[in-house]
Amino acid sequence: MENTDRSAIKAQIKREAERHFETALTLSHRIHENPEVGFEEHRAHDWMVRAVSELDMELQDRVDELDTAFVAQAGEGSLSVGICAEYDALPNVGHACGHNVIAAAAYLSTAALRPFLETLGVSVRILGTPAEESGGGKVLMLEKGSFKGLNAAMMVHPAPTESDRMPTLAAKHLDITYRGREAHASGYPQEGINALDAMTIAQVAIGLQRQHIYPYDQVHGYVKHGGDAPNVIPALVEAMYLVRSRTLSDLTILEPKVRRCFEAGALATGSQLEITNPSPPYSEFVTDEEMASLYRDQAQLCGRPFPDPTREFRASTDMANISLEIPSIHPLLDIDSLPAINHQPEFTRAAGSSAADRAIFEGALAMAYTVVEIVSKESLRSRLISHRCR
Repeated sequence: MENTDRSAIKAQIKREAERHFETALTLSHRIHENPEVGFEEHRAHDWMVRAVSELDMELQDRVDELDTAFVAQAGEGSLSVGICAEYDALPNVGHACGHNVIAAAAYLSTAALRPFLETLGVSVRILGTPAEESGGGKVLMLEKGSFKGLNAAMMVHPAPTESDRMPTLAAKHLDITYRGREAHASGYPQEGINALDAMTIAQVAIGLQRQHIYPYDQVHGYVKHGGDAPNVIPALVEAMYLVRSRTLSDLTILEPKVRRCFEAGALATGSQLEITNPSPPYSEFVTDEEMASLYRDQAQLCGRPFPDPTREFRASTDMANISLEIPSIHPLLDIDSLPAINHQPEFTRAAGSSAADRAIFEGALAMAYTVVEIVSKESLRSRLISHRCR
């Protein structure tokens, strides 16, 4: 595809994005004002499906036995690109990770590309993926086949800074339950088994373990339930922990150390310990460098500045698991939130701001332009086609 052809089609894509921008803003603001946690994003799902159903795409709703997941596809091209939407919120702080922005940008990029898929020789699939914060919706959808046949995948994510990637850590979610025995804390404490003491011992052991783990390893969590009254020996303690490391392979070294800390609490107190995994493991992210470079160029063309990073934003995401299957990118969009950062209430407010609205338009346009650039580069296009998601 010649430069003049690419410029012409990009101009048309931009006009199409402008035509659908009001719908994208409505989606973002509605989702932002009505936060729903993972696997409970019923209103967000319904609003997204309603908007996507207007794009003349083959829509499959409530896919993979997930009530808040959907997939829509259009185009018959040999190159198939997935655009991922997220819309789950965090407990208590709402959209403090800005998934309303992700959902709206995914819709807008799909809508802007839709009329030109035949010209580009591309198939586009938008995937509504629930429960990214905890639950691994994308991993579940991957295993059930919703990503099957895709050659590449992309999404954008709001942040306090702009980047063509999100550095990640592999992560594993652990649900911890200690069961002891109640007793009167003053009259008959010797008859009790203190489950909260078990948790305290585990936390101390994890703290001491930090001397013996790698600098890139992380262990953090919180106690969901620690007892019912000060004069009753706690018999039930529930906690949720995240164990993170560079790669899934590194996690296999770290996780047993952490599990032994929890086992130590049970052994010392006589409590019963149960550890379960509420989510599939999240892998490390392998960024496709060629796609990321194209995205960066196109985002700058759309007006997105890329400052030198002062501190690396690092997190975990189920999109990383997709990147191990097919070439993928996960750029960050600056929504002018500083000093607020992700997962703070102030970031929630930033995710509904005019800066976030602008990021939706420019991020969506940058993704759409990246698809055009991929098509124009035969070697890249051929390489991506050689990858086909299972």
